[in-house]
Amino acid sequence: MEIGAKIRELRVLKGLTQEELADRAELSKGFISQLERDLTSPSIATLMDILQCLGTSIGEFFNETPEEQIVFGKQDYFEKNDSEYKNNIKWIIPNAQKNQMEPILLTLEADGSTYPDSPHEGEEFGYVLSGSVSIHIGNKIYKAKKGESFYYVTDKQHYLSSRNGASLLWVSVPPSF
Repeated sequence: MEIGAKIRELRVLKGLTQEELADRAELSKGFISQLERDLTSPSIATLMDILQCLGTSIGEFFNETPEEQIVFGKQDYFEKNDSEYKNNIKWIIPNAQKNQMEPILLTLEADGSTYPDSPHEGEEFGYVLSGSVSIHIGNKIYKAKKGESFYYVTDKQHYLSSRNGASLLWVSVPPSF
């Protein structure tokens, strides 16, 4: 671990100059500069003083939890082809079921493809990327085409269908897939 780089990162996040951090920790600006470039090492007591000035503890400072992935590409997607309902689902955020929302890319094939879903507690949102869909909620049918979005509470029997095929960005809260 590069202690200096991590101290610099915390200092910058707090909006402090090297001189301001040095003043707060009762150290010299030169010492902070050398420390951030890993040219010197602080004593435990000095490190604890610096970290206190930066609003963190020694335990948090040395915690090496890996950074959470923020951006996902096609290589990260999980895909399921459902031949019975003639649709394709791509989970575009892996392990999203642990979150409050779970976005997927839903592709409905032409000629009678559907995406069935039973009533459950939650909400669903869709954005039509291409084609058009019919949204069946209870005994009502709503239409949405490319560039349009839809949102509904999932307390009634609901499903999507498409006569000519469609691709949708789909978000379900809580995850139901």
